[in-house]
Amino acid sequence: MKPIGLFILLSMIANNLLAQQEWDDAESNARTTLAKMTLQQKLNEMRGHGLLKFGFSMVFGNKLKPIKAGGDKSLGIPSTVFFDGPRGIAAYKGATAFPVTMARGASWDRDLEYRIGEAMAKENRALGGNYSGAVCMNLLRHPAWGRAQETYGEDSYHVGEMAVALVSGIQKHNVQACAKHFAANSMENNRFGGSMNMDERTLHEVYLPHFRKVVEHGVASVMSAYNKLNGEFCGHSKLLLNDILRKQWGFKGYVTSDWMYGLYDAEKGIKAGMNVEMPSGKVYTNSRVKKLLKEGSISIQDLDTLVLPILRTKLFFATKQNPMTYTKELVGCNAHIELAQEAAENSAVLLKNENQILPLNKKTIQRVAIMGSLIESKETGDRGSSGVTPLGVVSPLEGINNYLTGSGVDVLTSSSINDSAAITRLCTGADVVVVMAGMSWQDEGEYLGVGTIRDKAKPDRKNFITRTGIMGLGGDRSYLHLHEHDIQIIQLAASVNKNVVVCLVAGAAVTVEEWEKNVSGILHVFYNGQRGGAALARLLFGEVNPSGKLPFTVPKAESDLPPFNSFQNEVNYGYYHGYALLDKNKTEPRYPFGFGLSYTQFEISGFQQCASTADEFCFSGTVTNSGERMGAEVVQLYIQTPISRWTDPKKRCVDFKKFT
Repeated sequence: MKPIGLFILLSMIANNLLAQQEWDDAESNARTTLAKMTLQQKLNEMRGHGLLKFGFSMVFGNKLKPIKAGGDKSLGIPSTVFFDGPRGIAAYKGATAFPVTMARGASWDRDLEYRIGEAMAKENRALGGNYSGAVCMNLLRHPAWGRAQETYGEDSYHVGEMAVALVSGIQKHNVQACAKHFAANSMENNRFGGSMNMDERTLHEVYLPHFRKVVEHGVASVMSAYNKLNGEFCGHSKLLLNDILRKQWGFKGYVTSDWMYGLYDAEKGIKAGMNVEMPSGKVYTNSRVKKLLKEGSISIQDLDTLVLPILRTKLFFATKQNPMTYTKELVGCNAHIELAQEAAENSAVLLKNENQILPLNKKTIQRVAIMGSLIESKETGDRGSSGVTPLGVVSPLEGINNYLTGSGVDVLTSSSINDSAAITRLCTGADVVVVMAGMSWQDEGEYLGVGTIRDKAKPDRKNFITRTGIMGLGGDRSYLHLHEHDIQIIQLAASVNKNVVVCLVAGAAVTVEEWEKNVSGILHVFYNGQRGGAALARLLFGEVNPSGKLPFTVPKAESDLPPFNSFQNEVNYGYYHGYALLDKNKTEPRYPFGFGLSYTQFEISGFQQCASTADEFCFSGTVTNSGERMGAEVVQLYIQTPISRWTDPKKRCVDFKKFT
């Protein structure tokens, strides 16, 4: 063994021993503290203290302090100080807005996601936080799901690997990461009580492995889902929260409820293993819990069992040495904004590039027309709990204008999406036409409304405490194709110009059958963060080579996917979805999972199996960029089980690595 190898090995052993000692110390301190606590102090640890703050912050924007839970200075117990969300700090104006989680899933870049986790944690700590709701990692069963943008994709292995990277980056800075929503949360309109029904094999092999992975990598906390699993609310599920999470997986941390409608019954929650009700004690009230104690329905030991992991986890993170000092200058700093742009550039997926229309060359074109309803959009995603308010957002039109300033290339555009004559005139006179088409927060996002299943007859009813459009909207997409006005613009542009490039903005798959054959290029850019427009320009003009790969399947027809009626009370989840379902049915997708083109060419040679064991397989090969441009490639490994008593998927993703 080389000396450097021995040094690394000894360092890993030392770090593991140190971490175990820190956990042992936290366990001892937690037990000592628990023995001193009164009933009231224990109850205080089991709930948040921010219902009014939460309501006001959602109505009036990101102006209030974070939501706290527990904490007792007299006992030396730190409060849990919570900040959402998946694309940046969601409770402070000026935080960095990163591309949505699905975009980062398309990067297939663990290292990049780790660095984003670090940046999120630094901003969290700089604002006084110690708990992050950034790790949204539900499996994408169907791309119409409103919160598809908040997760990484349709494949459990891929989701788990990316989530582990984010958790690791966040927890490096002693911020407790919360993995959510546990489990089977993948519909929005019926999320407040719809039951997701499935057999045991489907649950354990499809909808749980990614959560197990982050638990085994030491995630601090898990948030339960709003929905029911096989008829039982996830927040009341002893199967999920105790039998699987703690007994089978060895989870050491604590569970919090999803907010406001995640817990309905104090006794069921306590017996299931629900540690903390958030954002306040709506169910875990003094009177209810004391009544249960008096009746003998629960015991003090039941409460101690819930409080101990809360104390242990908080003390573990609070007593670890910080790797740096955290000041408010970190929030929305240049380094983080540049990281957001890097993520946007690494996430875009090139779906079509006929006749090498891309990259555009500003030295050879004179006029570029920018069309579509989203050319001036500064939306970075939905406006629910993941909403971020950065100080500046670069729109697609602004990014392209900035990039082409001084180049001599004219940018032609029309502010109207209905003026056919103007659109025709501009497209006719352009060397190339770029159409920005897709979705917005009005089409997909977190459904914010009363704790009932949304009314399909009146899906746009604003039924919360305001009627301004801030709340009471959102939810699942009604269809996967583009809006009619987008399709009309694309078809009109293509009828007069052969060089049309469509840039898709959406949280997940968009079907393209109505217009795909008529355009030369398609680039899926997702909701790509506060520097998305700048990243788009660099991608279109070849300053950056697209390297994203689809984290979901794009079907030719929506009927190729599982049925999706998100207003149903009962939904049966089968074993197959996404690429596994299309493989099973021998259905050809428009663009397969893991697909993405490049401006250069990559070759994999010498691929072979190397030293393997009964439990692990090893493969080796050489990846070569044989083209003329710099770029990056994602090598993906899939396997098929040759012999099984089950009907297994044709292939499973078992590893991936991005090479630059």
